[in-house]
Amino acid sequence: MYIHINWTAVLLAVVASMILAKTWFMPKTFGNRWRMYTGISPIDSKKAGKKPILLTLFANVITVITMAIMINVSSMFFQNNSLWLAMLIGFVTWVAFSASTLVTHNAFEQKPQRLTLINAGYQLALFLIISVIIGCFGA
Repeated sequence: MYIHINWTAVLLAVVASMILAKTWFMPKTFGNRWRMYTGISPIDSKKAGKKPILLTLFANVITVITMAIMINVSSMFFQNNSLWLAMLIGFVTWVAFSASTLVTHNAFEQKPQRLTLINAGYQLALFLIISVIIGCFGA
């Protein structure tokens, strides 16, 4: 089996993932509420420097490449190269690996449900945007 990765799609998906992160956590979207629920102030964020952004970039690169492989393998297995299959893979991956883990951790850490919704919503949007881009370019 030959796994094909469209590196143009990977690059676009990584860029889109970073734009999503920036947009999702802006003060006008969910940023102010996220700060309120986490207790992280703008001063705290400045103290952290570029490390969180670099970690996000690294994690998104790994996620995008993994999603490209999963979509490609699924497309070959089901003999279906549709955008819908790519989106289904993104959704199932989000439920199985992201949402389930986030909900469990936040429940035990007694974090506010609204924080869980903000973060889970971001992760869902992330997985679906990646899937759409990979799916449009063909896995």
